[in-house]
Amino acid sequence: MTFEELLTYALDTHCSDIHITVGTHLALRRHGTLMFLDNELTMPECRALINELMTPEQIQKADAGQDLDFARFCLNGRVRIRVNIFHQRNNLAATVRILNETIPSIEELKLPDVINDFATLPRGLVLITGPTGSGKTTTLAALIDKINRTRLCHIMTLEDPIEYIYNHHLALIHQRELGTDVKDYASGLRSALREDPDIILVGEMRDYETIRAAITAAETGHLVFSTLHTTGAAQTIDRIIDGCPVEGREQLRIQLSSILYGVVSQQLIPTADGNGRVVATETMIMNPAIGNQIRENKTAQIASTMQANAAMGMHTLNSDLKRLCMGGFIDRSMAMNYTNDREGFMKMM
Repeated sequence: MTFEELLTYALDTHCSDIHITVGTHLALRRHGTLMFLDNELTMPECRALINELMTPEQIQKADAGQDLDFARFCLNGRVRIRVNIFHQRNNLAATVRILNETIPSIEELKLPDVINDFATLPRGLVLITGPTGSGKTTTLAALIDKINRTRLCHIMTLEDPIEYIYNHHLALIHQRELGTDVKDYASGLRSALREDPDIILVGEMRDYETIRAAITAAETGHLVFSTLHTTGAAQTIDRIIDGCPVEGREQLRIQLSSILYGVVSQQLIPTADGNGRVVATETMIMNPAIGNQIRENKTAQIASTMQANAAMGMHTLNSDLKRLCMGGFIDRSMAMNYTNDREGFMKMM
């Protein structure tokens, strides 16, 4: 079996990830669940599949002991994949994420309508959060694509690696990849401020240097999008604050309360019929009450404020899980696995 044959099978069976490991069966992730194929790979077969993914230069780096993270096109340019090559038990292994062939719209992703408003913002900071594999990159791609089709502006992206490729419509778009075009997120952000962008996408706010640079960009009049691996609005704000040195936290709270516009936390949940996944979200839009709670370090009260301001487009994860349960999209036991407040969800149901 060649890799392109394996990729074709994965596409036909609606899988999102491929795992190639010496000494065990090929594994595919379908609707969030791992499944194994019948064939177990020998070392030469596994290495041949992995070598298909790499250029000769990348093969040399892998043989020298480096892990690799990159994206490329397959199947005559029809499908783009993100590849991670790594070493385990003295052998190579690979994890392949299959990206959508086209960038879906916000409506196709069934995201909250309020996300459309993010595409019209003149400045500020918007965060899309969630665990690994929750669709954060796709949500950001849908947002950037909407802006690309509706606004005359300059968009600068910093990605690791570049996943979705944007065609030029109304916007001018420059995509920079870590390790190839720029050293890291923080230095890329500092450089971007001298390149006349209107909108900056930062693939991930991994450390305090990146967070500080992103906040500076938003304060200087840019619209900044980024991601964090958090599962709720309050947790997102706490994570940002906790990453800051103690002496700078009060100032950071003041900055966040003035430049943070919205936080969307999302999770992909298997549907009740087992034939797909549906997105559950939590949305927070900045208002005076939430700004005050951030400044006074009372983030535990944000959930109550979100519930009281549904007219602004805000909702908690629990309320969206309830909506999905009541609509028959997911069952209650599955919702219990994804809520970050089980007791509150049980009371709400």
